Amino acid sequence: MKAESIAERVLKIHPDDNVLVALVPLRAGEQIADSAGTFTLVSDVPPKHKVTTRDLAAGAPIVMYGIPVGRARKPIAAGEPITTLNTRHDSMAVKPRTASSPWVAPEVGRWRKKRWSGYYREDGQVGTRNYWIVIPLVFCENRNIDTMRQAFVEELGFAPPQKYRAMVKRLVQLYQEGHSGRIVGSQVQETLESSPSSSVFPNVDGIKFLTHQGGCGGTRDDARTLCGLLAGYIHHPNVAGATVLSLGCQNAQTEILREELAKRDPRTGKQVVVLEQQRLGTESKLLSQAIEETFLGLVGANEAQRTSASLTSLTVGLKCGGSDGFSGISANPTLGQVSDKLAAMGGRTILSEFPELCGVEQELVNRCISDEAADRFLSLMTAYNSRAQAVGSGFDMNPSPGNIRDGLVTDAMKSAGAARKGGASPITAVLDYPEYATQSGLNLLCTPGNDVEAVTAQVGSGANIVLFTTGLGTPTGNPIAPVIKISSNTALAQRMPDIIDFDCGPIISGQSTAEESSEALLDLMLRVASGQVKTKAERLDQDDFIPWKRGVSL
Repeated sequence: MKAESIAERVLKIHPDDNVLVALVPLRAGEQIADSAGTFTLVSDVPPKHKVTTRDLAAGAPIVMYGIPVGRARKPIAAGEPITTLNTRHDSMAVKPRTASSPWVAPEVGRWRKKRWSGYYREDGQVGTRNYWIVIPLVFCENRNIDTMRQAFVEELGFAPPQKYRAMVKRLVQLYQEGHSGRIVGSQVQETLESSPSSSVFPNVDGIKFLTHQGGCGGTRDDARTLCGLLAGYIHHPNVAGATVLSLGCQNAQTEILREELAKRDPRTGKQVVVLEQQRLGTESKLLSQAIEETFLGLVGANEAQRTSASLTSLTVGLKCGGSDGFSGISANPTLGQVSDKLAAMGGRTILSEFPELCGVEQELVNRCISDEAADRFLSLMTAYNSRAQAVGSGFDMNPSPGNIRDGLVTDAMKSAGAARKGGASPITAVLDYPEYATQSGLNLLCTPGNDVEAVTAQVGSGANIVLFTTGLGTPTGNPIAPVIKISSNTALAQRMPDIIDFDCGPIISGQSTAEESSEALLDLMLRVASGQVKTKAERLDQDDFIPWKRGVSL
């Protein structure tokens, strides 16, 4: 989006739209000029919300981004804001695939020469980080995983700073001295400390302990899916090796995990330590062997060195969460530009969140490189929405209260903005969760919109870095892949600087363009990938990990 296309007060995204986006607070009685004429605002319109440019009859389509994103529940006057009271979700029917016009790739001459520094693995993948992971096959082993975490992180120097522990210690001291007052939050150090690093293993970025609530008690398909996700994490280029704890009797058997690993890497050359508690006997035997084997694994992982790599070695997850009415016109188009540049160079990106692609299916279908890919996308979308409807929900119920409060009143409207993260390049592959991405270009991956479940899935499918846009603010991170948090508006970046890495707000104010923003974001992304910059989520030790059970999660 060009800076000159951003008006001072309102924005018309597409010539066919019958709504405008308020960029600043608008007041009742103001006159707004549109290509169709001038109208008067019926009531106040907060920033990020939409106002109609003409009178709409009940049942008339609400058009935004050039496509229907809802229908009028009742007559809506020109100059009236659209809300959940006068607008309902609606989207256009999907027709068979019609090949899109040939894609004109962006100019990427200077980026082809750019390099970043990563960890090469035997299978040719390149990691942006170098971790050892410890994972359970079943929730019964979570306590043992936590015991190992306590044993390792502080002794190896990976424990994060304990500033809040010091605060509690001070409160205890004041209480014991007879004081009943408060200590103000400013006495707690607010600046983020550097991420901890180990003086024992300087070439290891950390040892990560991933717990979950699955592995038994669900369906056999749940167990297979969980093993596939865990196999994706073990196979991931950011992982040097893994320790896996199994109870022994659970549905998620070690044989299933090995089968899923073989699907992703038939050579299975990566070191994987698998220990079974029921076979070894006592907890002491299990943990003693697990700790010793894991330590030896870390010794081997420490031998890795960063080496120069091309941008084609990157697999980038494209995610949004806590979206607002500016996400689709600032941060998400910036990611779209980044995705297109990577696709032009032979890199790989992953767009997921299928409930947030509802309403833009036709565009995505037409961008698929084959009828098979298009059919698979529609099949996954239909099956997913049917599961939601079977329990009284549906994709139309995806927008959260925060989304609605900040201008995203229908799922189709939210989707039209969310899909812009995928740019305009051809869709080269459609993946079902938890399949691993292997095709260069833009990949679609079936996941929920849920922030942590979606990022967990993208990383399990091979994303070695994630770009995450937000308009409201979310701390979401991942245990093994850096997550770069990108704000849609400057107010958020200033209010929550401890979680935001990059600000796209200047696009809204007309001080920048999505093209310029994408260039700066690409530069930051390469520095993060090379380990020169730690993301805010990494510095906060924000290791979010939630496997998706194939039930209903939007």
